[in-house]
Amino acid sequence: MTSELERYIIDHISPEDPVLAELDRQTHLRVIQPRMLSGHWQGQLLTMLTEMIRPMYVLELGTFTGYSAIALARGLRRDGAVVHTVEVNDELQDFAVKYIEKAGLRERIVQHIGPALEVVPRLGEVFDLVFIDADKREYPAYYRMLMDEGFVRSGSILLADNVLWSGKVAETATASAKNDRQTQGILEFNRLVCEDPRVDKVIVPLRDGLTLIRVK
Repeated sequence: MTSELERYIIDHISPEDPVLAELDRQTHLRVIQPRMLSGHWQGQLLTMLTEMIRPMYVLELGTFTGYSAIALARGLRRDGAVVHTVEVNDELQDFAVKYIEKAGLRERIVQHIGPALEVVPRLGEVFDLVFIDADKREYPAYYRMLMDEGFVRSGSILLADNVLWSGKVAETATASAKNDRQTQGILEFNRLVCEDPRVDKVIVPLRDGLTLIRVK
């Protein structure tokens, strides 16, 4: 997609929340690998999906600087619904907290620091909506944990980001793809989801690819 077409899309969707716009800018100024941030286009989709699904318990794997957690929480119902967000990098916690508080969502977003595969089993929740945007090498393990250990139920929705991985998923014959553990993780995750009869699924070519998964 050309930058001109992406700009056209951004100009024709709901305007970006001012706190999220500031968070986007500060992430690009102060944080390594700012492209990991969800951004306006995807953030607007996350908010709208949350508004439509009306989940009580949301799980996010990969907080980064908090953009997607805020976007998810913006769409929450007003009866105690909460986003549990998990980030392995504790150096990002204070940065995310600043903007979560600025957005007025400190009571609706619960932060957890540590490896997702260790944190999630301790939460003791079954989640209505899950957004996966963490270590690509562990995507298959995240999926198996969620599906096989009872952390989602019939009707739960899973969203997985970066499933096209800059087009590398279609370049599996190249040496770089074979030796790239993150590409291999995405490839295995995509295969697991594709072959799993327990779910309906569709890949949306939004930014770096977003898979929508519904547990039957």
